[in-house]
Amino acid sequence: MLATLDVPFDDDAVTFAVDTAAELGEQLIIANVVERPPLPLSTILGYEDLPSPPALAESLAEPVRRAVARGVNVTRLRVKSMHPIPALLETVAEQDPGVFVFGPDRRRMMRLRYWRAARAIRARVTTLVWMAG
Repeated sequence: MLATLDVPFDDDAVTFAVDTAAELGEQLIIANVVERPPLPLSTILGYEDLPSPPALAESLAEPVRRAVARGVNVTRLRVKSMHPIPALLETVAEQDPGVFVFGPDRRRMMRLRYWRAARAIRARVTTLVWMAG
């Protein structure tokens, strides 16, 4: 499983996740956990799911292209939550991957947010974890 918190992926994380899935012959789950507060008017008008910026969309599509080229089955998840870090942890627990790759590009993410996510992952994820950076 390869995951990010609504920022582009780190290239090393993508390479590691795709290579690992290909070598193990397992499916690759690619998750983007997005912080989206529910706004009543947006929900009524149908604007609660805005498209990703082009750079992020390209970054999310790249691991899919690499995995498919190597013959790996891919599942893409987009998880929307007011609390993205607990939602990420819950998604990892539900999917129960053999290897969890936390791969956001750290240059595009606030340090405190990455630190909080990394601390929560180390404390609560029970599978093998690889973190970018």
